[in-house]
Amino acid sequence: MYSVFESEIAIRPDDIDLNNHVHNTKYLDYVLAARFDQMIKYYKMTFKDFEELGYGWVVSITYIEYKRALTLYDKILVRTQMDSVNGAQCKVNFWIVKKENEKMAAQGYLTYTMVSIKNGRPVRIPEEIIKKYSI
Repeated sequence: MYSVFESEIAIRPDDIDLNNHVHNTKYLDYVLAARFDQMIKYYKMTFKDFEELGYGWVVSITYIEYKRALTLYDKILVRTQMDSVNGAQCKVNFWIVKKENEKMAAQGYLTYTMVSIKNGRPVRIPEEIIKKYSI
């Protein structure tokens, strides 16, 4: 079982759509911002570290269930957890909750594929990286 990590994200005025709530595409932005933050804080391996090793990450699958709307004045927590690693891919589950009452706003998962920066092709995730992310 992998650890669950949490990041607080501020909703910005430009996240709000014509229906006066957060636009659906922003939820994914929140998850990606949280993962970037968590790479630094918890895994101690930044995106720059991957680049220096010749690797990058691309999102190959996105799945999201919207449970309730978020508004400008909501404070949110984005929780993520590694689910599995298989070859060049890792699956990361996420939950976006309202900080005030812990109610679920959205949940889902992303499948990331590790690629070579040189040619953009998938690369098996090295054991040392799997170990670093297995906390």
